[in-house]
Amino acid sequence: MAGLLKVGILAGESSGDILGAGLMQALSARHPDVQFFGIGGPLMQAQGLTSLYPMDRLSVMGLVEPLKRLPELLRIRRDVAALMRREQVDVFIGIDSPDFNLDLEARLKERGIRTVHYVSPSVWAWRQRRIHKIARATDLVLALFPFEAEFYEQHQVPVRCVGHPLADVIPLEPDRLTARQALALDADAPVLALLPGSRAGEVARLAPVFFATAAQLQAEDPRLQVVVPAANAEREAQLRALLPPDSPIRLLQGQSRRLMEAADAALLASGTAALEAMLFKLPMLVCYRMAPLSYWLISRLLKVPYFSLPNLLAQAPLVEELVQEQVNPQALAPRLRKLLQEQGTEHAALQARYREIHQSLRLDASARAADAVLELT
Repeated sequence: MAGLLKVGILAGESSGDILGAGLMQALSARHPDVQFFGIGGPLMQAQGLTSLYPMDRLSVMGLVEPLKRLPELLRIRRDVAALMRREQVDVFIGIDSPDFNLDLEARLKERGIRTVHYVSPSVWAWRQRRIHKIARATDLVLALFPFEAEFYEQHQVPVRCVGHPLADVIPLEPDRLTARQALALDADAPVLALLPGSRAGEVARLAPVFFATAAQLQAEDPRLQVVVPAANAEREAQLRALLPPDSPIRLLQGQSRRLMEAADAALLASGTAALEAMLFKLPMLVCYRMAPLSYWLISRLLKVPYFSLPNLLAQAPLVEELVQEQVNPQALAPRLRKLLQEQGTEHAALQARYREIHQSLRLDASARAADAVLELT
């Protein structure tokens, strides 16, 4: 389309901020006369978005936890809808955060605004009836993975598989030595990356267990370098408060990808971090811990045998997953010890499978997503 293009766009967490920034950059390259309105983090703001609210006000997980902040979330959604109508945006793009974005998309679609949902909700895994809500709320779903697109096609919902932007920007072969030099890490001593999540609730549930596990491993091997990247200044303060006094664990401000490239193994929260670790060909343990009631409800609705992205993409148990009470130092320490020491044919086979999946996701995702959005407008 010619002339000014007005795009509404909303991301609710760090992974969405990454996707949104890449999409905004690709849209701007194809349509220089573009304006963006909505909510996003620092990466999206760097691409020209003035965020209506701080993105972290939307960062809440689980089934029960959002109820505690429901009045605030409803107010934010009303304000975003009013902004989209006032600015008369040509298209609205909701990035992930389906419980927030799908209702917003449905309201905007009723007002004649084209709507796109970027990142498929996990309808293939649980609450499959949401596919009907998605069909009503969106004009197009941008899926990151091929198995997701197949599910939508089976239900006649417009979908485009775009791949994952991280697969495009992360090199097929990691340069561990250069990454270690950049982080001032000993090139000859083992490195363990701890990634307890980007949300306050995740960090509160996982970081103390991760720290206790690392302390046990460092007591056995004082050479072990344990490093934790903080997603932002707030998480850094939270992590520092949880860290035991005089702990040799090192905190970083950001630089999670550089750390994954440098590490020998990772202990991490389930989510995008597991995908990033796979793209960096990193052995890992994936942990999932949430409020007991939320977990009780979700575990009874799941339709798939795995929850981590490496395993879902491979449709096989490439990495070990631990949930709820399994996430404790007694269970984690021996598994991590094995990962840190593992070499040989088993390690090589894992690396080869990681590489194969990485290659399959390298589709120039942001460019594909931008093209699909522009076709819709």
